Amino acid sequence: MTDLTLPNIWIEFSSTLQLVLKGLIVGIIISAPMGPVGILCIQRTMKKGRIYGIVTGAGAALSDFLYALITGLGMSFVVDLIEQGQTLFWLKLMGSIMLLIFGIHTYLQDPRKGMRTTMKRKGTLFYNFISGFGLTISNPLIVFLFIALFNMFTFVIPEDYIFGQIVGYISIIAGAMLWWLALTYIIAKMKDNFGVRGILYLNRGIGSLVICSSIVYAIMTLWNLWVR
Repeated sequence: MTDLTLPNIWIEFSSTLQLVLKGLIVGIIISAPMGPVGILCIQRTMKKGRIYGIVTGAGAALSDFLYALITGLGMSFVVDLIEQGQTLFWLKLMGSIMLLIFGIHTYLQDPRKGMRTTMKRKGTLFYNFISGFGLTISNPLIVFLFIALFNMFTFVIPEDYIFGQIVGYISIIAGAMLWWLALTYIIAKMKDNFGVRGILYLNRGIGSLVICSSIVYAIMTLWNLWVR
C-alpha cells in the first residue's frame, strides 16, 4: 500500500514533474532542427496557412512518439542499471557526446537545399498530416537521437516504470507539439520578412543551443552537479 504522507506525496509529485519537464525537452529537441519535415512545415505555413503547418507538425509528432516508444522498449534494460552510479555517469556522458555531435551536424547543415520552389495545391488536412508523418517515419536514424537523449536525461523511473513511461511519452509528444505550435505561430506572424535566409539562421540558432546544452550537461555530469 502506498504511503500517502505529505513528504512522500511531494517526492512523487517532484519526480513526476521532473519527468514531464524531461519529456517536454526531449520532444522539443527532437522536433526543432530544420530537417525535411521542418522545412515542409514552414513552407506550408507560409504558402497555405498556419493550420496546414500545424497538422504537418502533428504528423511528425506522431512519428516521433512511435520512435520514442520503440526506443524506450528497447532500452528497458536501463531500469536495472540506472541505480548504479558508475553506469549512470557513463550513460549521461555518452548521451551528452552524442547530442553534441547532433548539434554540430545541425549547425553545419543548410536546410535551404531541401526547399521546394512551388506548391501546386493545398491538399486536405489529412493529406498534410499523413505526409508529415511519412516524411518523419522514413528516417529511422532518429532512434539514435532518442537513445542519446534517453541516456542523457536518464529517462526512466525504476520505482514506477509503467506510470513513468506513460507520463514520459505523453510529455514527449506534448513537447513536440509545443514546438510546432510555436514555430507556425512565429512563421505566420513573420512570413513577409522571414525568407529563406531566416530558415538558415533559425537552424544555426537551434544547432548552437543544442551544442551549448550538451556541453553544459556534460560538465554538470562530470562534476556530479546533476540531481536525479
